[in-house]
Amino acid sequence: MGHSIKRVAILGSTGSIGQQALDVIRIFKERFQVVALAGGRNTELLTKQVREFQPRMYYSMVDAGIGRETEFASMEDMASHPEVDLVLMATSGKAGLYPALAALRAGKTLALANKEVLVAAGEVLVREAKRHRARILPIDSEHSAIWQCLRGERNKIWKLYLTASGGPFYSLSPVGLAQVTAEQALQHPVWRMGKKVTIDSSTLMNKGLEVIEARWLFAVPLEKIEVLIHPQSVVHSMVEFIDGSVKAQLACPDMRLPIQYAMCFPGRFPNPRLPRINLERIRHLSFEPVDTGRFPCLRLALYAGRLGGTYPAAMCAADEVAVELFLSGRIRFVDIGVLVEEVLGSHQSTDNPSMEDIVRADVWARKHAMSVSDRRRSACIGQEEALPRKRLEIAE
Repeated sequence: MGHSIKRVAILGSTGSIGQQALDVIRIFKERFQVVALAGGRNTELLTKQVREFQPRMYYSMVDAGIGRETEFASMEDMASHPEVDLVLMATSGKAGLYPALAALRAGKTLALANKEVLVAAGEVLVREAKRHRARILPIDSEHSAIWQCLRGERNKIWKLYLTASGGPFYSLSPVGLAQVTAEQALQHPVWRMGKKVTIDSSTLMNKGLEVIEARWLFAVPLEKIEVLIHPQSVVHSMVEFIDGSVKAQLACPDMRLPIQYAMCFPGRFPNPRLPRINLERIRHLSFEPVDTGRFPCLRLALYAGRLGGTYPAAMCAADEVAVELFLSGRIRFVDIGVLVEEVLGSHQSTDNPSMEDIVRADVWARKHAMSVSDRRRSACIGQEEALPRKRLEIAE
């Protein structure tokens, strides 16, 4: 039986998700054609990918002369190109905003792994997707799980449960959290991810971003989305329906599975390189609520999500700056949340924002986050003091 070939653009091909997407394509070569590859600064890897997959177009942040047979193009041009059927967004942060918008306005299917894009601009992107009859498919394991649980269902959702492993520091005391190093934070016990997502996982910021994402992907109010700590990382998320029935999706924690599901949708195909779950070895499955007192980033993300406007965009930008400062040793692990809180407390939001409003909020938040950090360093040279704190009154 024949099948049509999907023509794919992978934006962020040199990152963790992009590389794993190409692993999936290698298994199903007869199903995909790579039309475009966009990388960041890793030109050595991007050059190898261009040689292997011979895309029509490529993009690099630092080198416009990688392939003789390949055309240099912007990510927006790739995302809207008539020869592209599926745009896989694997960039991180605001780099994906305009390419995602271009893809949806061109009526493309957008497979989305960039949390910040939908968090910062969910209202704009969902509106454009409806207007141009485009689709947004989730790649995050949690949202993929919910999507799979909802297949074939026409019944109302009562509640969504997003699961979290808890990261490497969930059992640490506040004193222990203050001493966490970047090297320790990058050692996630379960998932293989890029640096930014790994740090967000250890602060639980990623769960806050995922709650806001789920709101836009599944049209469910924030108060109907709950985060549960699930250390075994077997149940990737659950849906409770109005009759009390709960559906869960279980699988080994491997990002290639949700990547493959989105890329091959609506089909499922055997992949010999994916691990299979062994139910006989699972002794127990446990779930518990999150202690947001010790992990304030989740609380802050939910606060920004409830306020809406440009608060989520400012929160994403502040977090991106804070993670970079932590990785470079300029602030402590526990200061990530402090810095985000300071930015949110000073932000003047715009209601019903356009994409330009969102980008302006992003730029402002980055500058403000850096100025807060600089003030701290100039005031506390040689001291181990925390960032100055601007507390927000946040209702749980």
